[in-house]
This record gives sequence, structure tokens and C-alpha cells, in this order.
Amino acid sequence: MATIDAVDFFYLSMPQVLDIGDGSQDALLVRVRAGEFEGWGECEAAPLVSIASLVCPMSHSACKPVQASVLGQRIDSVEDIRRIGHAVRAASLDLLQADHTLSGIDIALWDLLGRRYQQPVWQLLGYTQSCAKTPYASVLFGDSPAETLAKATQIRAKGFIAAKFGWGPFGTTNLADDSAQLLAAREGLGAEGILLVDAGTVWNTDLSAARQRLAILKAVNATWLEEPFVSGALAEYRALSQESGSVRMAGGEGCHNFHMAQHMIDHAGLGYVQIDAGRIGGISIAKDVADYAAAKGVTYVNHTFTSNLALSASLQPFAGLAEHVICEYPTELKSLATDMTINHITPDQNGQIAAPNAPGLGIDIDTRGIQRYLIDTEIKVGGKMLYKTPEL
Repeated sequence: MATIDAVDFFYLSMPQVLDIGDGSQDALLVRVRAGEFEGWGECEAAPLVSIASLVCPMSHSACKPVQASVLGQRIDSVEDIRRIGHAVRAASLDLLQADHTLSGIDIALWDLLGRRYQQPVWQLLGYTQSCAKTPYASVLFGDSPAETLAKATQIRAKGFIAAKFGWGPFGTTNLADDSAQLLAAREGLGAEGILLVDAGTVWNTDLSAARQRLAILKAVNATWLEEPFVSGALAEYRALSQESGSVRMAGGEGCHNFHMAQHMIDHAGLGYVQIDAGRIGGISIAKDVADYAAAKGVTYVNHTFTSNLALSASLQPFAGLAEHVICEYPTELKSLATDMTINHITPDQNGQIAAPNAPGLGIDIDTRGIQRYLIDTEIKVGGKMLYKTPEL
């Protein structure tokens, strides 16, 4: 029997963090140890906030530090991972960062068990194979249509058949500017390329603003419009989906528990639900959403914009769903995200990727590579040290 001895969080950051929609500029790396076994995970969250939620003093019976429900727990089976997750959600019910913090721990526990039993995580999840996925190059819109055209041309030259353009200036000025950006993306990808568009919640709940873009989105044959509105704006999502025709609605990355994702699937008119294992509570909850989406006829898509550790984690929940083939593949990562791991997931000769066949997540952490990004951090309360950057 193994029990959890340590839950270590590491705050990593680029020397300069820019005000752009790029989640690879910092990272919160998680290491869980149980006796001789070790696993790694990653939270998709502001590092310092999640570290605080790991160690914060108890406020009351339903607002306890996340580590209180994890340290000392038995970890011998996938049922133990589920049990620990339930314990965290119960004891940290009013700690709103808990699901983000749990996500990295849950991912690390799956990695630990996979390495312990020499099985890939997807196999532990009950799948019999890791199906090939079609990666879409995930990039930001350029500052100008010319820059977007250059990005799209480069993506096609690299062999990608699909690309997603998002954030940047899109939706922030006027319809003419957005039209120029979309036409540039389509021109660069070519007529046969799969074009995906991410509005990054830019219109909040403004249905009229989103509606104005439908004609040009249809003209450039966009497969989906992602996050035209904030998560939870179910009525606006559904209303737009009823007018969007061939341009399907995509969303869900903002969901940080199963019920939020379930509501999006049931009430937002989604064609694609996009789940980040590093936010929703880990691989465990992401798998629940994948199962639910498949049953409801909604295509499950991973969301990830950070390291290959996170990419592998995000692929596991739908690795065995052969009909759910499109997957996010970041191609503009900062050096932090690439230096974090020794090995990487790269497209094969057919341009496809898949969740690794190696034990656990199949991704090895480069402890030397991340040393220069490590942020020395301490949290003290009343003179008592609650957290200090652990030794790598």
C-alpha cells in the first residue's frame, strides 16, 4: 500500500510576462510522491493563487486547504484518485480555487499510478487504444491581416491541415477589420484547410456583435466559432447557434467542474465542447465530460495552450474516442513550455498525434531545463512558513 507523502508545487515563469492571450508564459508544475512512486501534473491557473489555496489556513469546515485532503491518503487504484477528488471538493467547497488546484494534483496522481503499474493513463481510464487525432495549430491572430496571412501560410507549409486563430485584435474594433483577418487566415490555409476561430469571450454577452460576424464566418467556411461569449451565457450561445448554420458553436474551456460542462452541453447549442484537464478538476472529471459529450452527440475537444505535459493530460480523457478526432496543438509556445519536458508529442508522417503509449502520461520532466524559470516563493502567515519552493 502506498500513501501520499508529498504534494509539491513549483512556480515557473518567463522573465517577462506580456499582456497577451498566451498561457505558456508561466506555469504551475505539480509533483506528487507516494513512497518510491512519483507523478507529475500541471495546473492551468495563476501559480501563486493556486499555491495559496494548497496551503491556506482553514477558514471553516468547508474552506480547508487543498493539501489537507490529499496528504497521507492511500493511492493504490483509480478509485483512490476519485475518492481523493471527492474529499477535496467537500472539504474545500468554499475555496473557489480548489478545482484548479486539484486539477494538477489529479493529473499527477494518474501519472503516478500509470508509472507504478506500467500502463498509459488512457488504458487506466478503460480505453483499449489511443486513437489518432488531427492536431490543429493553435495560434493568436496577428496584429494585422498581413501577419495573420503569414502565420497561416507557415502553418500550411508545416503540414497542418487545420489551424485555429484567436484573441489578438479580433472582435475589438469593427466588422471590416475582423473580415480582413478571417479572409487572410483562409487565404493562407488554402481552400481545403480546416479554419477554426476563437473569439476569446470578446463580446461578453453581446449577441448582436457576434451575430454581425456570422456572414463572414460562413463565407470563409469556418468550422466553429469558439467562445463568442463568457462561460455561462447559455441563452446567448444557444441563440447564436440557432442562426450560425454550418459554423458550429464551441466552448467549455472556462468550465471548472462537471456541472458547468454539462450545462454547456445541454443548453448552449454546442457542436464542440472544449475541456481543459488543468482547470476542470483533472483527468478524472474531464473523462466524465468526454463520456457525457459522446452520449449527447457533442464532439469533445481538448483545450491546452501550455506544455506537452498538459497536452498529454488533455488527450487522455478522449484518447479512445475514435470519432472525436480534432485536437488542440499549441505551436507558439514560449521556451518555458518546451523546456519543461525532455520529450514532446509531435505529428507523425500522416500529420496525426495521439496520447503516448508509454506508462503514465508518457512525458518526462526536465528538472534541469526548468531551473532557470523557477520562481523562489514563500508564503508566511503570522510568522509561520506555510510554503517554500521545494527542492527539485
